[in-house]
Amino acid sequence: MSHRDFSEQVVVVTGASGGVGAAVAEELARRGASVVLAARRAGPLGDVARRCGSQALAVVADMTKRDDVQRLFDEALARFGRVDIWINNVGRGIGRPLLEITDDDVDAMIRDNLKSVLYGMQVVTPHLQARGTGAIVNVSSLLGRIPLPPRAAYAASKAAMMSLSEAFRMELAGSHPHLRVVVVYPGRITTDFGRNALGQPTAPSARLPAEALAAVSGAPQTAEEVAHVVCDAALNARGDVYTQPDASTHVRAYQEKQS
Repeated sequence: MSHRDFSEQVVVVTGASGGVGAAVAEELARRGASVVLAARRAGPLGDVARRCGSQALAVVADMTKRDDVQRLFDEALARFGRVDIWINNVGRGIGRPLLEITDDDVDAMIRDNLKSVLYGMQVVTPHLQARGTGAIVNVSSLLGRIPLPPRAAYAASKAAMMSLSEAFRMELAGSHPHLRVVVVYPGRITTDFGRNALGQPTAPSARLPAEALAAVSGAPQTAEEVAHVVCDAALNARGDVYTQPDASTHVRAYQEKQS
């Protein structure tokens, strides 16, 4: 198996009915994976599964509900006998000034961006531990590293996901060194994600710190470009992966400026 080949790999992708999730699913199928695709929207999810071919299973499920996540795993096991890689891609944005953030906004960000990831990790990990190998890939955002207004609540939920992932990575390192916990950090992407966010989408302000502005002002990537990075990370990466070539440099510069 080459470093880009997913033949004989079973991969679960959540949030797979559109955007990055759909692009990841189709890229995995092209590389030979058997894919289990989850989302709430049955119609679009079925369309993606058909494009992925006969080795695709579509499961209509809400990843913010623990029972649905368990059912997704159970259906993957029933169809393919195992799971090799689990990609947590569900998420939701928000654009709201900090003083206008409501309790419901905070609850939605934690539910959609943190609990969905936590449930996925908790459900699949015992299976991966028993097999002694595998990977969990959590799709985050550059805003989890460089928080920007008016997306403070979204950035906070992604930073929480980052901490959850890093702590779990350390937790597994001693007992299960061949299990990988990978976090992928995309920047701006040309999808409908922003249109589906709570609040109003807002362009980056020129008054932002130079390091932060540099990180978010580059050319946006397509979902397909991000999917290539996510798939490569799912096969080989350990730790954090940025989808844009200069992103890690901007993150380091920002963090040094804050210290």
